[in-house]
Amino acid sequence: MADPSSYRPKPGEIPDSPGVYRFRDEHRRVIYVGKAKSLRQRLANYFQDLAGLHPRTRSMVTTAASVEWTVVSTEVEALQLEYSWIKEYDPRFNVKYRDDKSYPYLAVTMNEEYPRVQVMRGHKKKGVRYFGPYAHAWAIRDTVDLLLRVFPVRTCSAGVFKNAARTGRPCLLGYIGKCSAPCVDRVTAEEHRELAEEFCDFMTGRTSTYIRRLERQMGEAAEEMEYERAARLRDDIGALKKAMEKNAVVLADATDADLIAVAEDELEAAVQIFHVRGGRVRGQRGWVTDKVEEITTGALVEHALQQLYGEETGDAVPKEVLVPALPDPVEPVQEWLAGRRGSGVSLRIPQRGDKKALMETVQRNAQQALVLHKTKRASDLTTRSRALEEIADALDLDSAPLRIECYDISHLQGDDVVASMVVFEDGLARKSEYRRFQIKGFAGQDDVRSMHEVITRRFRRYLAEKEKTGEWTDGQNGGDGRDGQGGEGTLAGPDALTGTETPAGPDVLTASGAPVGPGGLTEDDGRPRKFAYPPQLVVVDGGAPQVAAARRALDELGIDDIAVCGLAKRLEEVWLPGDDDPVILPRTSEGLYMLQRVRDEAHRFAITYQRAKRSKRFRSSPLDDVPGLGDTRKQALLKHFGSLKRLRSATIDQICEVPGIGRKTAETIVVALARSAPAAPAVNTATGEIMEEEPGTMGSGGEPVRTGAPDERRGQET
Repeated sequence: MADPSSYRPKPGEIPDSPGVYRFRDEHRRVIYVGKAKSLRQRLANYFQDLAGLHPRTRSMVTTAASVEWTVVSTEVEALQLEYSWIKEYDPRFNVKYRDDKSYPYLAVTMNEEYPRVQVMRGHKKKGVRYFGPYAHAWAIRDTVDLLLRVFPVRTCSAGVFKNAARTGRPCLLGYIGKCSAPCVDRVTAEEHRELAEEFCDFMTGRTSTYIRRLERQMGEAAEEMEYERAARLRDDIGALKKAMEKNAVVLADATDADLIAVAEDELEAAVQIFHVRGGRVRGQRGWVTDKVEEITTGALVEHALQQLYGEETGDAVPKEVLVPALPDPVEPVQEWLAGRRGSGVSLRIPQRGDKKALMETVQRNAQQALVLHKTKRASDLTTRSRALEEIADALDLDSAPLRIECYDISHLQGDDVVASMVVFEDGLARKSEYRRFQIKGFAGQDDVRSMHEVITRRFRRYLAEKEKTGEWTDGQNGGDGRDGQGGEGTLAGPDALTGTETPAGPDVLTASGAPVGPGGLTEDDGRPRKFAYPPQLVVVDGGAPQVAAARRALDELGIDDIAVCGLAKRLEEVWLPGDDDPVILPRTSEGLYMLQRVRDEAHRFAITYQRAKRSKRFRSSPLDDVPGLGDTRKQALLKHFGSLKRLRSATIDQICEVPGIGRKTAETIVVALARSAPAAPAVNTATGEIMEEEPGTMGSGGEPVRTGAPDERRGQET
């Protein structure tokens, strides 16, 4: 590992002008290429205190052994040179989009005497008209098969064409009318080229002309009683319309545009591109990249544009490119695109209308592509095994952690504090083992104390389950309350604990005090016992304080054979108990990817539970406590009186006037409302005004609904 100060340029050596720079390692391999409007300012950012650098940047500068630069005159030249060097050197720390295939195009070889329609991949050739790209070659062949009825252009190879010309017999397509057979001089070269031009015109979107012409010819044939020719023309019209249906119009005015969307997380990004030509989606493609460097969405878009148009010229670069975020600065990129096209290119973010709606569709495709990529990566057995081994090596564990539990705390500014526990076994989520906790040991916001409480409760239950199976005798494991003398370890149910433990699914709804089944770890009905299995690794969402709280909770219970670590989201650093410095896993590490996936799943599960609790609290009403009073009669009461305040002031006789409400029910309602009546009216502390409940602002349960979303009133969720 090199010290960046050992190769830092001397003051005044770096010019204050646009340019491109390269970092090389000790073997002179280029590991990073970047561009800058000012080389001096940009390179100075890499040679600051290592502690202030992002972990990915820190890894790059410590891997490098030298830096060099090339001065250019404009930012556009810098963009072009950066692209050329990235293609040439393939540096490991640059963003690289992994595209596992070259996308096929429908190509018409207008540079030949007898143009040919075919599927083409790879570099584009001069004089060839391209349409696409298409996601699959079979999609091109289906389209061509339909169009050959109307535009019988040659599709055969040069060898087949020459053999037919030599023998004087056309191929099968020539006999069935799907080729005009120029090989045997059924049409001249000029007539065949005209057919190819019409084929290209149809593919560019000028379809109505040919449809109307065929319809006119069909009518004329019918009038002349040439019904067979009219039937063939009818079938030709049907084939053209079917080909048109494969590419529905999505943008008006025959728009030519590419739409680019990006879905990303801390480690990876997926890019999806829709190619719209003549107002129709002609093709779709996508890439996935590892975010090796710290990078913004605008920078990801810039790299996607470089990869997409770096080898393209002319009409292959559309007039309009729609993106989710603009590169910074945008002018050099726009000028570079215009240079590739030979005319102006609009690079912008769609704000409204059909283009914004289509961009949302592309964004959904990008999100699905990222999810699919992560699912495939997580389901690969070899990858999972490598990830677990990397975690074991990084945390100095004796063996791979086959069962990992992760905990996260969620609340809204101290209200509705909850926690989640998710379980991964062999690198895969075990959702039936998920658990949810309510934090009730104290009030307010304290993530560290909450983490201590959750870990204590979870593993106290584990010790209680272990004691019931007879895996130890009294006093064997130390700690308080595990000898049956009033401690929480021998509790009969979750209510005896502070708060509740809620199973994640209906298949684990057995009470913790139920009889132990013959297998020890299962109930009599075969279902798994709650909290019966210990993990090899506990992961907490947070840094050193949360890790220390979890370790302290385990120590207090006398458990010393379970490893603990924390994953801090800001820099994706792994914290171990008692260590002053975090463990930095390599950016490309499968172990880091798995820890992040476990942490994100715990966060999702916790915040879902927290939001559900908050929503239920806001919808609660004193009428909920009235036995036998369903939603229909609640709504009838509120509709009759207009507000909960007026219902509180009503007499029993007045309540009995509501259809479906008897005297006994009315008496119960009065008692319930009297118990829940506020001790004093609400007061606006800013103005001193007494706040009245307004009719028409009732929630579904009858309580007044406060204006403004919870996040706007109290802050953000964690």
